[in-house]
Amino acid sequence: MAGRLTEVAAKVGVSEATVSRVLNGRPGVSEATREAVLTALDVLGYERPTKLRGERARLVGLVLPELQNPIFPAFADVVGGSLAQQGLTPVLCTQTVGGVSEADYIELLFQQRVSGVLFAGGLYSGRNGAHDHYARLIERKLPTVMVNAGIDELPFPRVSCDDAVATEQAAGHLLSLGHTKIGLILGPTDHVPSQRKLAAAHARLATAGLELPDDHVEHAMHSLEGGQAAATRLLRRGVTAVICGSDPMALGAIRAAKRAGLRVPQDLSVVGYDDSALMNCTEPPLTTVRQPIEAMGKATVDLLVGLINGHRVESDELLFEPELVVRGSTAPPPRD
Repeated sequence: MAGRLTEVAAKVGVSEATVSRVLNGRPGVSEATREAVLTALDVLGYERPTKLRGERARLVGLVLPELQNPIFPAFADVVGGSLAQQGLTPVLCTQTVGGVSEADYIELLFQQRVSGVLFAGGLYSGRNGAHDHYARLIERKLPTVMVNAGIDELPFPRVSCDDAVATEQAAGHLLSLGHTKIGLILGPTDHVPSQRKLAAAHARLATAGLELPDDHVEHAMHSLEGGQAAATRLLRRGVTAVICGSDPMALGAIRAAKRAGLRVPQDLSVVGYDDSALMNCTEPPLTTVRQPIEAMGKATVDLLVGLINGHRVESDELLFEPELVVRGSTAPPPRD
């Protein structure tokens, strides 16, 4: 008990006597200090006293699919700062292959008595994935917000970057440079954001009097390796430009071109998606479509805090417009 008091007191920056008063429900402690002590108790993994267990902790689960793509740490940074301003602390839950599953994380967050959950990418974005564990969130009536497009059957509010606009911007840029043989490297076939991008690409090319052949579309994992393998196949089919579903995919496409003895952008133009950190420092600097991560992160937290406070959400999906950032990885197509 003494060790617990000391550790919690050090974490919050108060005396052990103050921690003791909070844990025993005694007066003489401000509400802010009381919340800080209880949050520290949860963060440090200590069990709350029985009489305090009925209250939700000032914690928010932040569930991410990975940290290798720089866009997810960037999003976590924005969300963490916004939550702190609201007196909330994020509990980071990162999925790994063969590691803790999304369903397992949800159960762990229940044990921590979190006030809400934010998902930034997950099984909800795939139509063929397992979705049963989301029913647990509905049963518990736990405030939940999801980032980017997901299946319509889930009733949670979403904050999304407009995938259709992103693809229209990328395709329009390549068309303006004179490209007619444009390929797409997207996520899995059941991935809802990728489906939106594909539909928008067909529509944008059609307005230019062009078709998007099936063999100019590749589906892969959102990784450098996935982008490289997909781009290698597209290069054999004669494309002069590729639009990628993520920046790591785009870097993989650049690697594929270089290993085939081609130059970027002289022989192949590449457009990414996200504008994650350091994309202006690559060789060549990457043309990409920027997600407004800061605005989206703050809107996500505002939505969640509103739900925690019992407010209704007026919109199922809040769409944010992306921005095309033109750098050195795109140029007119090579002359035959």
